[in-house]
Amino acid sequence: MPDSVSVPATATKAQKEPHIVPIGYKHPLDPLTPDEIGAITLTVRHYITSKPELQSIKAVKFITTYLLPPPKRAVLAYLGIPLAPGEEPEAPTQITRKAEVDFLDVLNGFSYNVILSLHSEGQWSVDTIEKLPDGVQPQISVEELIACEKVVKADKTVQELAKAVGVLPEQIFCDGWSIGYDDRFPQTRRIQQALLFARFSEHDNLYAHPMDFIVIIDANTEEVLQIDFPPHYKSTANGHVLSVPKTEIPPLSNAEESFKISNRERIPPPKKAFDFLPDLMEHTEEVLGPAGSKPKEKTQFKPRDDIKPLHILQPEGVSFKMNGNELEWQNWKMHIAFSHREGVVLSTVTYNDHGEIRPIIYRLSLAEMVVPYGAPEYPHPRKFAFDSGEYGMGTMANELSLGCDCLGQIHYLPGAYVSHSGAAIIIKNVICIHEEDNGVLWKHTDYRPGGRTQTTRRRRLVVSMVCTLANYEYIWNYLFYQDGSIEVEVRLTGILQVYAQQPGEPNPFGTTVAPGVNAHYHQHMFSFRIDPMVDGLKNSVVEQDIIPLGGEKSATGEDYNFAGNAFTTSETVLEKEGAREYDFAKERRWRITNAARKHYASGKDVGYAISMKGAVTPIMARPDGWALRRAGFTKYPIWVVKDVEGPKGGRMWPAGKYVPQTRTQPEDSVASWIAGELPVKDEDLLVFLTVGTTHIPRPEDWPVMPVEHVNITIKPQSFFDKNPSMDVPGTKDGKSVSAFTE
Repeated sequence: MPDSVSVPATATKAQKEPHIVPIGYKHPLDPLTPDEIGAITLTVRHYITSKPELQSIKAVKFITTYLLPPPKRAVLAYLGIPLAPGEEPEAPTQITRKAEVDFLDVLNGFSYNVILSLHSEGQWSVDTIEKLPDGVQPQISVEELIACEKVVKADKTVQELAKAVGVLPEQIFCDGWSIGYDDRFPQTRRIQQALLFARFSEHDNLYAHPMDFIVIIDANTEEVLQIDFPPHYKSTANGHVLSVPKTEIPPLSNAEESFKISNRERIPPPKKAFDFLPDLMEHTEEVLGPAGSKPKEKTQFKPRDDIKPLHILQPEGVSFKMNGNELEWQNWKMHIAFSHREGVVLSTVTYNDHGEIRPIIYRLSLAEMVVPYGAPEYPHPRKFAFDSGEYGMGTMANELSLGCDCLGQIHYLPGAYVSHSGAAIIIKNVICIHEEDNGVLWKHTDYRPGGRTQTTRRRRLVVSMVCTLANYEYIWNYLFYQDGSIEVEVRLTGILQVYAQQPGEPNPFGTTVAPGVNAHYHQHMFSFRIDPMVDGLKNSVVEQDIIPLGGEKSATGEDYNFAGNAFTTSETVLEKEGAREYDFAKERRWRITNAARKHYASGKDVGYAISMKGAVTPIMARPDGWALRRAGFTKYPIWVVKDVEGPKGGRMWPAGKYVPQTRTQPEDSVASWIAGELPVKDEDLLVFLTVGTTHIPRPEDWPVMPVEHVNITIKPQSFFDKNPSMDVPGTKDGKSVSAFTE
């Protein structure tokens, strides 16, 4: 029996009757409720005080508290989903609701991981408590990021440095960032770097006023450890030259010496306002001519007034149904959950194919992302944030608003994560669910005289979340279509990460988006984890290349390719764990298949094809550089590994579970997993997809960036007998009218 605050004396009803779900939730994958989070952290506190060996822990800072998912087969058995085509579901087994907690021993600087179990009486008990190895840091909390700014603003040296360039103490603001990589500090200290800005009026866009130094703090002791002054570039007859002889970061020093080492002048932050709030823009916006030229006469800013209202109406209501966190829509059924780390998690995705419930994906989510910047001079190479693993996408999620973030008839799901105190922080409207018209689904016109036409419009279901990571916004859209297709879309917007620039300074690694404002080149690299169950758990990955007949050296006029137009496909089933390159010349693509069922006409294994051609992005950092030492998942667009479930779940995190302040690739990461070369043909496997975009900023991205798109599509291939959307009714919208009357 595990140690607990309150231990049941006998076996519970749920333990005796395996198909009973314990109290407190409707579905075994439901996220922890706010009440559960509070009960769990209270249990941990009681446990610590009751154990003599833990009495050195005097101050606890909770970092994460989340559901530890039950075993995959147990969930599928509970839901009645078979493991293979034609088979009956497995018999249900006992499901024990479990939670996982990470907390900090603030005074001693150690980190701990705790596993707990819920008993049917509604009481939690501690199963295990583990002190993490020295230097292992759980993710950075929202409260720590906020506290970083307070520490920086209150520091006397920071105030003096700001005053020297015309910034008052109350005008100092900063974004707390993970340290990235800086071996001047021991990994046992909990470090953040603070990127500084000035704010000259309330709600002023602070990113328009970057400051010329970067502060490093200890988040536990709340003290400033170091102030770094980046060097700058100068123009010479032989091109740009850095103000220091090398880009390597110098030794630790006081602020005066650090500035001296940079060998340049102080740079006051630009004073010109570049606001994004309309009421401020009325007073601060300067309307310029083409490409920023001076206009003939001064024009005051005003919002456009020629946009007529456009309303999304569903007079009969929505077409989807919700049962707690379970959704049904147009033959789709899935579980939707909030995750402090991944944001949106979609699980047990199935499709009702004329009465047969066919499983497609067990779990789909963002597993990791990294944003490496391209300026080589210190300390800018430290800027490569793992926004999911270091901060948590869910903890950075916005509270969404009707009529702004989502249009039409909306259903919201809430989310909750733990605060330092152990109480839950609740985001009421964090996941948005709605329907959208998406143009034409399919259409054909018989062009002959008297021929008929049929048009069917495309409806899609959108499951979305919006997250703010300091300056950047990420919009996560999971899209489901009536033809059995799935799309993962990332929209990037927000404000560029910028740094101060001297007048006339050359800018080899960025774009001057406004006078004195340097937006560095950077990349956004995302890793999406697909745990497939295409018609069951035993799946394979097939790699398909498209090849011109006869190869590159064949000549037109040959007997077997006389016109020179022929091309065919070559397919390879991946046998062992590994990673694969994308080959543009061969239009390489992959699909996830199940050999236990074949299409009646094509003869192919049923499957789902993955398309990410427009999103495949090569990582620009060197293989042995700081970023790739930690973000090995960015090397390849696809990784295929066998799922190996243990006491703490399956293989989840491609850059490791504990990401902050790592300096090498952790053992528990995708680059290490593939070294095992376990079989992945006809196995319970995982697919990690790496996509991204390289951002060379434009002035038109300033002051707020129009959305960029990154897309992955997951489409049925030989899965259905034919187009599964042939039964979608044709469209004749009686509300549509002519725009203009003659």
